[in-house]
Amino acid sequence: MKKSMRNLFKTGFAVVVMCFISVAATAQDKKAQDLLNEVTAKVKSYDNIAIDFKYTLNNTKENINQESSGNVVMKGNQYVLNFMGVTKLYDGKKVYTIVPEDEEISISKVDEKDANTITPSKMLTFFNKGYKFKWDIQQTVKGKKLQYIKLVPDDKKDKRKEILVGIDTQTKQIYNVIELGKNGTKTTLVVNSFKTNQTLPKNQFTFVESKYPNYYINKLD
Repeated sequence: MKKSMRNLFKTGFAVVVMCFISVAATAQDKKAQDLLNEVTAKVKSYDNIAIDFKYTLNNTKENINQESSGNVVMKGNQYVLNFMGVTKLYDGKKVYTIVPEDEEISISKVDEKDANTITPSKMLTFFNKGYKFKWDIQQTVKGKKLQYIKLVPDDKKDKRKEILVGIDTQTKQIYNVIELGKNGTKTTLVVNSFKTNQTLPKNQFTFVESKYPNYYINKLD
């Protein structure tokens, strides 16, 4: 995968992860905390989650306007993420990054105890520290009444200025995430479909090497 695509994938992957999180932060804004706690409780009640989404990245000054779509299926700490032509599969022990364009597969271990490791399986704890948050605007989008929660990173070195999490007040599900960078970059992720408790194949989170006979397999550790 080309370097520019790798960088874009990493940026997009981080935002995708944030879309599927909910917050269990210490009290700062009680209304915001109560709503986020409702989202957390609802997500925890599902056996599995399947999401289709659209991702956009814009920077007017640098004349950047990119758009992509993807989907993710999650069950416990396992997931399959398809995004920007790349598939990431995590079976609970190792993550398999499958790149059809290069006919290459990278296999690596994941330390879920590492605070710096970003995976969809951390969706319920991603914002538990490091952010100030507050109740923000309400907005109606495609008939959905959204309540936004604004998050501001505590770390002054963070390249993000603020993050807006839009929550559907009826379903208590995250509808969109808007990330505003200090350099003028705006990334937006919109959930097009949110399905729960689906009937999944037994091998949904199993890597089957025989499906990729001509691929180069790079075992990183």
